[in-house]
This record gives sequence, C-alpha cells and structure tokens, in this order.
Amino acid sequence: MIDRYSRPAMKQVWSDENKYQKWLDVELAVSEAWAEEGVIPEADIVLLRKAKYDYNRMMEIFETTRHDVTAFLTSITESIGPEGRWLHLGMTSNDMLDTAQAMQMVQAGQLLIIEVDKAIEALATQALRHKNTVMMGRTHGVHAEPITFGLKMALWWDEMRRQRVRLIDACDGIRVGKISGAVGTHATIPPWVEERVCDHLGLKVAPVSNQIIQRDRHAHFVTTLALVAASLEKFATEIRGLQRTEIHEVEEPFGSGQTGSSSMPHKRNPELAERICGLARLIRGNSVTAMENVALWGERDISHSSAERIILPDSCLALDYILSIFTGIITDLRVLDDKMWSNVESSRGLIFSQQVLLSLVDKGLSREDSYKIVQRNAMKSWDEGDDFRILLKSDPDALAALSVDEMEKLFDYGYYTKHIDDTFQRIGLK
Repeated sequence: MIDRYSRPAMKQVWSDENKYQKWLDVELAVSEAWAEEGVIPEADIVLLRKAKYDYNRMMEIFETTRHDVTAFLTSITESIGPEGRWLHLGMTSNDMLDTAQAMQMVQAGQLLIIEVDKAIEALATQALRHKNTVMMGRTHGVHAEPITFGLKMALWWDEMRRQRVRLIDACDGIRVGKISGAVGTHATIPPWVEERVCDHLGLKVAPVSNQIIQRDRHAHFVTTLALVAASLEKFATEIRGLQRTEIHEVEEPFGSGQTGSSSMPHKRNPELAERICGLARLIRGNSVTAMENVALWGERDISHSSAERIILPDSCLALDYILSIFTGIITDLRVLDDKMWSNVESSRGLIFSQQVLLSLVDKGLSREDSYKIVQRNAMKSWDEGDDFRILLKSDPDALAALSVDEMEKLFDYGYYTKHIDDTFQRIGLK
C-alpha cells in the first residue's frame, strides 16, 4: 500500500522489521520447545536466546539463494556459530512463515477492531443526537415516507456492530499456528512440540495441516475485511448522495483553506466519502484473490504466496485507513436539519398517500378502489405541481368516505416517527 493510505500503527505491523522479528520469535519458540524435550543442550539454548538476524547480510545471501527463509537463517547462524544448527530443527519453511504471518494478521485484526469500535461510538453519538431529526426516507431515489436522521445512523450503528462480531470471528479463525513438518505429518517434529510453540506464541494449534495452514482461514479473514469495507462504502455512498447540491442535507468536513476544485472555487466535494468507496473496491477485489488461494496443488504449491504478500497487508492497511476516515466524517458531519425539513415539505403532501389509502380501506372501500382514488390525485400532484392534500379535499370520491377534518388528521408527520424510541430501545441504543 502506498504511504498516502497507510497509517503508522498498521504500517508497522506489516513492516519488514516486524515480519522478520516474528520469524525469529517462531524459530526461538521451537528451539525452546526442543530444549524442554532435552534435544537442545542447555548451554546451546542459552546462546540461541541471544540470536539476532542481520537484515543487510540476509539480503546479500538472498541474491544467491533466492530463498528468503534460508537467507534469514544463514544470517543468524553466521553470527552464532555451530550452535546455530539447532535452528529450524525438523521444520519446513511454512512452519515458520505461516505461524509468523498468523501473528501479524492477529495484530492487524486487533488494530482494526479498535477502529471499528471508534466508528461504532461515532455513529451512536450521531444517532442519539438526531433521533428526532425528521428527514425524507427515499426508496429508488424517490421520496417515500419520513424517517429520522437518527434512525439512519442507528441502522448503520447496528450494522457495524455485526461487522465487529464477524471481524472478531475472522481473527479467531486465523489465530492458529502450524509446526508439523514438510507435509503436516509431524514425522520430524512431534505434535507436543507444536503445541508448546503455539501456546508460547499465543496461538491455537491448527488441528490438522499439510505443508501450510489452510487458506480458507485467510479467505475468511480477507472476505470479512471486504464485508466491513462494503458497509463503509454503503454509508459513504449515502453521504455522497445526501451532499448533492439539489439535496444538500449533510456535508462531510471541509477545512478552512481546503480546495474542492482547482478550477471551480465554489466546490465542496465529498472527496473523503469518495475515497472510502474507491479503497473499498480495492479490498473487495483482494477478497476474490484470497478465495482463489484456497485451491492449491496437493499438499501445497506456491501460487498463493506472491498474492498474499500484496493482498494481506494492503487489505489491512486500506481498511484501517478508511475506517479512520469514516469515523472522522461521522464525528464532524454537518447535518443540515432545516434543509432536511424543506425537502420533506417539497413533496407537497405526497408522502401521506399510504395513510390516505389505509384510511379509505378502513372506511369500507376496496383496496383497489382506494388505490385508484389516491393514485389519480398523486399523479396530478406529480404532473401539475398541485398540493396532494388540497387535491384530496376537492375529490368527490375521497370526500364521500373521509371528511376534511378526518383528512387533516392524516397529514401528521408525527405518525411516522412515533415508534423511533421503540426501535432505539430494541437495539439497545441509549
């Protein structure tokens, strides 16, 4: 991921420094387990505990070996001496690589959960603040019936809580290590050594493996990141729509001196929300690659490795970044409640069509006849710009069933918001 979209903490998780330290942590944990077995002498394990890798030397060796694990191990053993022979004992490369990578993914997941929590908190604040802020609900982009902006925020809050549960589950699914040898048979390294190593590293043991930890776990992790990103894209798309000039019910933060357009000084574009949408697409694309990595030849091939070097860090970095952006947008969102109300009123009473329909049915008219009465007045309001409420009051068929006073009682915006408190109570938002 480019620096522009990389935040320091997540960048550190996926740094070479952290990766190689995790490699060393795994190798030393295995050596400690062998020492407990009595295989590695006490004097040698004391020396091994001081082992360090040499990055520059590692890169030099890599130019010859073209194998990063052997280059890594050689850079260590060169500085230790003959005791270095105990490193990597009974292991295959992916015992170390997959176990270390799992530790990185767990680290990344923990950071993402923190950012999800921040987003949830920001949404809760706005939901409660605007619980009773009436706005137009839209279906198919067309005015439907009133809702409140707080209800919209509550819906997003509830969705992000579900995403948090999914993310925790995905992190738990990848929290496994594998120290089972070349093809997972434990022929060269017994199961109890694997168990000690994983316990020491804070991981569960993969119950069964071949040469690698199975990639359905990784696919679950990345697709979960994509699902979280999909929600953020959904929210950001709505913010973009509500910021359109002709709607103009919200505005994302726009700083003093900020430039919206190089040529049009008046522009205040929803560029943060647009950035969320763009990077969400990137993560979604990576999830397809993660699923394609599940199917490998036999006990393993290397086709997944090159892809994972990109999709794992980039997906984590991108999601971390857009979560932070989203929280900032929601926290400092400008909510134009006056414009929301004027947009509601701009419907000329059309939003009460269902209320009138139900009342006519209640008066004994068939649903079909009731629908025809309401629709013909609604279409006239659409086409000629007349107020729907006034048209109804002059419609003989409507007046035959409903008095003017009865109609007036139907034109009450409070009807649509009377259960908002119940919904908030149901989801536990208070």
